[in-house]
Amino acid sequence: MANQSTYRTFDYCDLGLIDYKQCWDLQKEIFDLRYHSKVDDTFFMLEHPHTYTLGKVAEKENLISTSGQLKELGISVYEIDRGGDITYHGPGQIVGYPIIKLSDWKEDTHAYLRGLEEVIMLTCNEYGLKTERNSKYTGVWIGDRKIAAIGIKVSRWITMHGFAFNVNTDLAYFGGIIPCGIKDKEVTSLQRELGNEVPIEEVKEKVIKNFKEVFEYNSYNVKPKEHFFQSTLKQ
Repeated sequence: MANQSTYRTFDYCDLGLIDYKQCWDLQKEIFDLRYHSKVDDTFFMLEHPHTYTLGKVAEKENLISTSGQLKELGISVYEIDRGGDITYHGPGQIVGYPIIKLSDWKEDTHAYLRGLEEVIMLTCNEYGLKTERNSKYTGVWIGDRKIAAIGIKVSRWITMHGFAFNVNTDLAYFGGIIPCGIKDKEVTSLQRELGNEVPIEEVKEKVIKNFKEVFEYNSYNVKPKEHFFQSTLKQ
């Protein structure tokens, strides 16, 4: 449990639509600052252009699109340092990157993963959807349909990467991969489950509220995107 005598807060920023590599570089920068206690815990939410990412244990054959198809569809591909296999990021999907010091909450990677799942589950429940965990696979599920993928990196008890929550995502892009290397399951989205498009800003507000509660913060500060791209942050 978090130390209840300690007032815990985090900085939140909506980065909007941002290139994967640019955001990955930013994560690494904030990670280093957090490790040296130069910034508070930080939680980014954002959307990426069409991107496939392969985690450290990804099987290359799970990327089934050809180089020609990737070029035609404008999909970038990155091999990255999180756990997990291959996944898709794109417009209409809320991606969350918490860069937080687990020592101030729980030094327990599995508890952190379950916490991220809980944030998404609580959010889905607010839309009347019954979600569940899968004992074999990380993520959030509605039956055999995966609505959120989770892949993290934890080093020196500081977190990176996070979750990808399908809200109004074009699920056709998952057809170019075997998502998370799981061949016998589907992916889904809030839009698909509810039968209508969902205001993404509304969903983000629910996610922030649930993130604050699950990870036992007292408050959070909203920071503009510009704050994280100023040279003063790097000093």
